[in-house]
Amino acid sequence: MKITFYGHSCLGIEVSGKHLLVDPFISGNEKAAHIDIATLKADYILITHAHFDHVLDVETIAKNNNSVIISNWEIAMYFGNKGLQHHPMNIGGSWQFDFGKVKYVAAVHSSSFSDGTYGGNPGGFVIEGEHKNIYISGDTGLTMDMKLIPMRTKLDLAVFPIGNCFTMDVEDAIMAADFVDCDKILGCHFDTFGFIVIDHNDAKKRFFDAGKDLMLLDIGESISL
Repeated sequence: MKITFYGHSCLGIEVSGKHLLVDPFISGNEKAAHIDIATLKADYILITHAHFDHVLDVETIAKNNNSVIISNWEIAMYFGNKGLQHHPMNIGGSWQFDFGKVKYVAAVHSSSFSDGTYGGNPGGFVIEGEHKNIYISGDTGLTMDMKLIPMRTKLDLAVFPIGNCFTMDVEDAIMAADFVDCDKILGCHFDTFGFIVIDHNDAKKRFFDAGKDLMLLDIGESISL
């Protein structure tokens, strides 16, 4: 499983010969100006919630790739009504796709499109594929529901927002890592704009002192599990 960071909360995941893209917000991110969305592959697009900084490039990329959009009912229907392929889910549900299993799990946040359309309940994803399991929390505060995840799934990686203001901060993300019983963390939702700028060295040190590994990738950088 290969994971590429495209800035903010956008991830590319290559698993079982398929390309997944999570929360595509690239063209509106000045820090990701070197990423050409026309070149991105996406058999599936996973969307955690409807805010513009998670859905801005969905339509363009989906049309380029004939992607299947995976999200909650409201978001799936929103894009389905635009003629895009979609697979609706909701919190607690799971589905076996051709690349692996996806479970849609709870997040604590808000969710609406820029045009005011209701975006349903925000969520996160637990993805199981190629004998590796990852948890993408989506935008969320720290929540006790996270403790349920390791009761079903042993995680190899957890992806947490760490920019504070709108989501968890570093200290809450360390607690979240304990809750999901995973010591390998990929940070997201930081530095994109002024409200969520973090001190990278301090964040990594705090995780290290807690016995955990925080990865803060450069935009376009990849890791393999």
